[in-house]
Amino acid sequence: MWTTCRDLIPPGSVFAFLAEHREALFPAAMFTDMYPSPNGRPSMPPQILATALLLQTLHGVSDIEAVQELRCDLRWKAACGLGLHDTAFDPSLLTYFRRRLARSTRPDRIFEAVRAVVAETGVLRGRHRRALDSAVLDDAVATQDTVTQLIAAIRRVIREAPGAADAARSCCTACDYAGSGKPRIAWNDAQARAVLVDALVTDAIRLLAEVSDQVLDEPAATAIGILALVAGQDVEPAADSDGSDGRWRIARRTAPERMVSTVDPEARHIHKTTTRAADGFKAHLAVEPETGLLTAVALRPGAGRAHHEAVLAPELLSGEDHRLEVVADAAYSSGPCRRALTEAGHRLLIKPPPLRPAVPGGFTLDDFAIDTAAGTAVCPAGQTASLVGTIDTRHAVFEAATCAACPLRQQCTTARGGRVVRIRPDHDLQVAARRQAAADPVWQDDYRRWRPPVERAVAWVVARGNRRLRYLGTIKNDAWLHLRAAALNLRTLVNRGLTRSDTAWALTAAPA
Repeated sequence: MWTTCRDLIPPGSVFAFLAEHREALFPAAMFTDMYPSPNGRPSMPPQILATALLLQTLHGVSDIEAVQELRCDLRWKAACGLGLHDTAFDPSLLTYFRRRLARSTRPDRIFEAVRAVVAETGVLRGRHRRALDSAVLDDAVATQDTVTQLIAAIRRVIREAPGAADAARSCCTACDYAGSGKPRIAWNDAQARAVLVDALVTDAIRLLAEVSDQVLDEPAATAIGILALVAGQDVEPAADSDGSDGRWRIARRTAPERMVSTVDPEARHIHKTTTRAADGFKAHLAVEPETGLLTAVALRPGAGRAHHEAVLAPELLSGEDHRLEVVADAAYSSGPCRRALTEAGHRLLIKPPPLRPAVPGGFTLDDFAIDTAAGTAVCPAGQTASLVGTIDTRHAVFEAATCAACPLRQQCTTARGGRVVRIRPDHDLQVAARRQAAADPVWQDDYRRWRPPVERAVAWVVARGNRRLRYLGTIKNDAWLHLRAAALNLRTLVNRGLTRSDTAWALTAAPA
């Protein structure tokens, strides 16, 4: 096919590269561990499926659309090594291959294969700079309100847990759980909604009590865990008019790391900025800013301290074998992150977050002379206070009488008592970072030059409709992100003239 149609395939394209070098990029031995049985062989060679996955992820198409391209597009046929009249395969084979890949000992082997090509070409040799950023990716399901989540979670327990169906018939009366959709009530009636919420929470509690002593398999345990979470995250006790308890209402607060859908329990509500919110996950990226190559990626739920940018930064850089210049915005400026990266020997171009004064336009923390070693803090008026507390919660308290007579009080605090200055564990590290960012012109020039290119890589990741994810859960979407990064890196290398001479990968063209 490739020999016959070579002149019809755009030269210098990913299609032409894969048609010529597919076997070298994805050798058969690369997938041996995924097919350990000696009986028979895969219905479709894994090299072809890996190539199809790479092209599918690069172009942002579904399984059905990818197979249609393989049947009708000469470029796809040539890239995957199919014949002119080859009708490809059933789309479900791509699903099975992804599942087999995810359950293998090296689920990210395609990304690792392209990363090995990057290393062999030497394109990153001497480029010891990495830019970090994250991108919000929308989940593949609709966000559910509290009522919808409660009903869906109860129905799931009824389906999955042994004995739950019989228990539900006697203890769950808020709505018809055997039917579909929401209950038929007057949704514009606040009292009717309140009664329904109370009844649904009561049903959930009763059902959980009925199945608590059952021996559960994994699907049933998962369903019960989701119901317990949903029944507690959005509701609170509502006191009756006489002050007695017994009813439930929608809570007047938002639970931390709130689950937004029972269909994808790992999706979370995300505030990327104060004005932009979404539901889904975050893609965390490490990028070489001159070439745009993605050196490491990770996908995590969009909320939670364990999944914050500053927590994942050391993980993204853990595979590097030399000291780096790390460029990132204020999201990566936490004390533990700075300390970890500094101890690893990296130079940090991480923008410190602005300090918020207690009084608009007034004094900030940097206007106080704080000596953590001596345990003292001197305010702008020259008054001294001692640091007290543990290393994690140290603070200095300036007495109310002192502050009341201070001529600078209006610029310092609005508190009735004295000013309290709280000191974080990595205070000295943060102060040094703020001073360098404010006074070092070399630091400022480097940050302005190397921070913007990471936005280009983020734009590549979410292009072609890839802002919205296709799969459920962290594991599947993390695998997709690694495939996406591999496809984008391969395209970047091909644009730079990637070829194979003898047994080595090399670049033959100047950067585009």
